[in-house]
Amino acid sequence: MPTTAQPTESSPFVVAPTHFTTDGDGELPRICHIAKPTKKIRCVAVFLLASSESKEVKMDSFALEPTLYTVKAVLILDNDGERLYAKYYDDTYPTVKEQKAFEKNIFNKTHRTDSEIALLEGLTVVYKSNIDLYFYVIGSSHENELMLMSVLNCLFDSLSQMLRKNVERRALLENMEGLFLAVDEIVDGGVILESDPQQVVYRVALRGDDVPLTEQTVTQVLQSAKEQIKWSLLR
Repeated sequence: MPTTAQPTESSPFVVAPTHFTTDGDGELPRICHIAKPTKKIRCVAVFLLASSESKEVKMDSFALEPTLYTVKAVLILDNDGERLYAKYYDDTYPTVKEQKAFEKNIFNKTHRTDSEIALLEGLTVVYKSNIDLYFYVIGSSHENELMLMSVLNCLFDSLSQMLRKNVERRALLENMEGLFLAVDEIVDGGVILESDPQQVVYRVALRGDDVPLTEQTVTQVLQSAKEQIKWSLLR
């Protein structure tokens, strides 16, 4: 059995075997049994306990509350880094000058890489490229990358269906109305509304009578409408 050291003037702390106990919830212990505690040890123990509780309060105050406002911006740039489409949902970059500087920076950091996720200026950026277009969805630094990626994939797949898989600069510029409607169906005020491209294409077709729809898109819209009617009759 280990012996217990006695306190001295140079070392007032008692060194003793220490054991920990946990409660039913399995929380980490805060209390340890020390043989022959001295006044100084008791003071130190009280200080450590108070310090620990103080840190917990501070951590709770900095804890991030969950929010529905997931997306900060949706961007589409061309192969020169010039803006084709941009929609910002908060005041992270309040002026056009700041937005353009951010877009130039993000393009320079990503257009030569093969990865799909980047951390830039304290933000999480997911992106993908196709021919001469670069698509970006931006969220906060603590945002779930999978949520942002679902928005990115939904936007790209929706445009791919609407443009008959011809997702390139010229075709996009000729169908900007469809792009605006698609983004509004996917994200509203930073809140993700839809991640199914089939539903997005269907709703865009209902909202925009002048949006050019390919034969493939019309077929998909009709099929989706038939399925919805069938399920409504079965209820």
